[in-house]
Amino acid sequence: MKKTFLLSLIPFLAVIHSCAHVADEDLEYNAPGTGNPLVPGYFADPTLVRFGDTYYLFATTDGVRLASGDPQVWISRDFVHWYNQAIDIPYSILTNIWAPDMVQGPDGRYYYFHGNCEAGCNIYGYVSDTPVGPWTNIAGDNKPVIPVALVGNLPSLDQHYFFDDDGSLYAYFGTWISSFNGMGWAKIDPTDMMTILDKGQVPMDQLPEIFEAPFMMKKNDKYIMMYSSGSCHDHTYRVQYAYADSPTGPFTFGENNPILETSEDGTVHGPGHHSVFTHEGTHYIVYHRHDNPFSTGGMFRQTAIDELVFENDSTIRKVVPTHRGVGYLEEPENPLPPNLAFGATASASSHYHLETFSQDYIYHPRYAVDHNNGTMWRSATNDMPHYLSLDLGRKINLRRVMTHFEFATFYYQYLIEYSADGESWHVYADRTANRQVGSPMIDDGDVEARFLRLTVTATEKPGMFAAIWEMKVYDELFEVPEIIPVVSDNEPAGESTKSLLVELKTADHELGALPGNIPNTGTLGGVFAASGHPRVEAIQEVKAIWFEEEAFLTLSERTPESLSWNSPFTVSAWVYNPSLEEAGCIVSWSKRRGNLMGEFAALMYGTHPSHGAAVHWTAWLDLPYREVPPAGQWHHIVLTFDGMVEKIYVNGRLDNMSQRNLFVHADSPIMVASSGAPNQYFTGAIASLRMYDKYFPEESIRGLMESDGFGL
Repeated sequence: MKKTFLLSLIPFLAVIHSCAHVADEDLEYNAPGTGNPLVPGYFADPTLVRFGDTYYLFATTDGVRLASGDPQVWISRDFVHWYNQAIDIPYSILTNIWAPDMVQGPDGRYYYFHGNCEAGCNIYGYVSDTPVGPWTNIAGDNKPVIPVALVGNLPSLDQHYFFDDDGSLYAYFGTWISSFNGMGWAKIDPTDMMTILDKGQVPMDQLPEIFEAPFMMKKNDKYIMMYSSGSCHDHTYRVQYAYADSPTGPFTFGENNPILETSEDGTVHGPGHHSVFTHEGTHYIVYHRHDNPFSTGGMFRQTAIDELVFENDSTIRKVVPTHRGVGYLEEPENPLPPNLAFGATASASSHYHLETFSQDYIYHPRYAVDHNNGTMWRSATNDMPHYLSLDLGRKINLRRVMTHFEFATFYYQYLIEYSADGESWHVYADRTANRQVGSPMIDDGDVEARFLRLTVTATEKPGMFAAIWEMKVYDELFEVPEIIPVVSDNEPAGESTKSLLVELKTADHELGALPGNIPNTGTLGGVFAASGHPRVEAIQEVKAIWFEEEAFLTLSERTPESLSWNSPFTVSAWVYNPSLEEAGCIVSWSKRRGNLMGEFAALMYGTHPSHGAAVHWTAWLDLPYREVPPAGQWHHIVLTFDGMVEKIYVNGRLDNMSQRNLFVHADSPIMVASSGAPNQYFTGAIASLRMYDKYFPEESIRGLMESDGFGL
């Protein structure tokens, strides 16, 4: 179905959005009026529950390092309009949560469980008198309720708590299960929700291909164990199930497996790690899937929901994953007024065009007003300011603007202006000093307007884009859930200097041993101190610093903020490698801090199939050379990043590129010829090294190559 035709169907789509079961035909992933993804943002491993008249969606906060965003809950009264609330979990020894689960205990209180691998891969538990906290650690002193290796050597993660009909409580858990001989289970004392009464392990042959995310449910007398297999980083992720006559097995592999998998057109990509929600006798599978377009590494996941159908008590029908979703589960008693921005004419100061070897995608301004939580407007660069403008088509009494920015867990500073004629503008909401996080951001007023303009003036983290999932406009006020505002202590990201920060020249040095300190002639200043015995030699008549036997240089100045987080950068070097190794580091500028993805940054010259060209500490975010530069020759190598796509150039020609988000640490050492890791020293010659806090487009790469004047 063509997009131009879809735009003419906006009023019709608005109706079927609220009655998702009326039509069997699905919508395209980027069509207006979709119901999947369920919420705007990157949220994975979902658990959906209902207490009273309110729905609560608990999930891993994705899109930040290795699924390490602050814990959140999404709240809704009608299942279509969702509001984000941060969760204050008292985990003083931890910095993130994975795969939260929520149950109500026999005592009427609410129990929240999650996994974490920072102090061993353990499961932690908390209790509260409300579904959103405040929370108390039920084991006390930050102790886990299910420790790692409770059964075998299995990591205790991805827990699901299940109450049987007789009141018995079981916890099922495990990640990387296929490497640890089977899924773990524990029988828990429901009077304290933590004492382990019994434990065991279900072997792999009963749950074929299980990898993680067990979920138990009961269908009459049958116990249905559902789980995820494949890799969560790619299209192989999927949901399978088995059934048994008891909660601990033995289990029999079910028919129709896998019951949920990547769609034929790839727009439902890597669905898995689910929960099941039952409403008035109908079962729904709530799962995550990768964003569109698919971001490298599969850590930008979004939550979706579709109907789950049993053919009999032990057989699940294949799930048809949709973009339409399910809409309202029941007609709301007090429906919200219409969103008058839906289908408005949208324009922007710029928009990003994503082009890689496998992707060609435009983040159109119209995606911010299409009732689709899987599409967004994104600015062309992460320089500020950028604006989004709406023409509502007629003058309205403007009472409320609700904005879902890309990241719910970081703040945006912005200004909303209104106009009757598109020429004379007035301030509707001045949030240019905003430090509040959340989604949506709600701004109320009482003016007459036809045109709106939202200008993003700053962001909390360096390298964030002006990006909006949805901007909604209303001509009347209405009740929203009570949300406790969360205000960040962080200063807004500073502006990039767009300068040559680091420059290492060798042409002016005499042959022989290096002097004690070598000046950095870039704007960052400082001096390079030598470790080992690097020296100046003439390699094919070019003066260069020769590194061998673990020699390297360290700059006295540390990585500035303008190179941190997701900031654009360019690293340029003339190098000579006498023999190829897997991972020789030319320069690194971020400290290794554990295993969190994207924190590290280094330019490499090696043959490694994942990080031969660039390393970011996890294989699915690294970058290899498609054609490794031959040994025994001088090469000009450039690694450049615009905040969305990283590219490697060799001798002025594009060699490889890939989409990614990075989370580089400021105040890290800048090292030449070493990554700080064993076996990643560079053996060879470096004649010139430059580092900029800006992106170089392709048309500028050859000029960068020629500017050193070596005549190579």
